[in-house]
Amino acid sequence: MALSPEIEGGAGKQVDSDLRHAAVMALGELGRSHDYRDRADAGHGLAGFAEMQTALGPLLGLVLDPDDTFVTRRTAEALLRRKDRVGLTVVASALAVADSHHSEWIHTAIVDVFSVFSDDRDHAIQLCEEMSRGADERVALGARQLQEILAEIDPVLRPA
Repeated sequence: MALSPEIEGGAGKQVDSDLRHAAVMALGELGRSHDYRDRADAGHGLAGFAEMQTALGPLLGLVLDPDDTFVTRRTAEALLRRKDRVGLTVVASALAVADSHHSEWIHTAIVDVFSVFSDDRDHAIQLCEEMSRGADERVALGARQLQEILAEIDPVLRPA
């Protein structure tokens, strides 16, 4: 017996949601590994799920990894490569409380991601301006810091 498209679609969405949740849980567990390479891989993978509330805590923890700044850089870069508000928000939140060592590696990730296309950099600056006026003080502070870093970047490629 075939399911109607409405029922089939609804069931498919639930399965997708369950699988996404399971992936976030598995990556979150990997992010608690003693091996820095596992934590870096977890941060890279979790960035793809950053819009999910359950991924935000683990992502922030990995950007601010206390044991290895490779994890910081890899996770921050993956979040920034999303080039959206969600990724920028996590990075801004981390940047607001990061020590100088973590800030340096987050800065490196920002330059690596946004030094090629001026349109990408300009869009990120616009999102940071909006985020800096938000109600969350930590995100607003980090967004202002992120915006300052982005403003210093001179991208290689500009529109014709």
